[in-house]
Amino acid sequence: MGVEFKQAIPVFRIFSVEKAREFYLDFLGFTVEWEHRFDPDAPLYMCVTRGALSFHLSEHHGDGTPGSRAYILASGLAEFHRELTGKAYKYNRPSLDRQPWGMLEVTVVDPFNNRITFAEPDGTASA
Repeated sequence: MGVEFKQAIPVFRIFSVEKAREFYLDFLGFTVEWEHRFDPDAPLYMCVTRGALSFHLSEHHGDGTPGSRAYILASGLAEFHRELTGKAYKYNRPSLDRQPWGMLEVTVVDPFNNRITFAEPDGTASA
């Protein structure tokens, strides 16, 4: 049968549910798939998704380190870049960068200093 890997889901530490929602839902266009608290005063742990991409966002101490990074392979990156810049989100104005290793990249930084780079092969890489 063999081993089959399915999906990696980054876990990012957050410190404000309101700022996390503003960034991941309003700016990046994700939706909340589910939320969990052990009780009403407990830290939040939630899953946000957009298409096949998921992030877990956690207020729990020890769940991730601020300043983490995720590198996400994507398609339609120029359109995604236009979508983001069209929102005029005052805390993040990402650029669309063509890298010398043959990738287009858009990097965003969440309010907790986690970096997400969305990348798409641009067809210029040499083997």
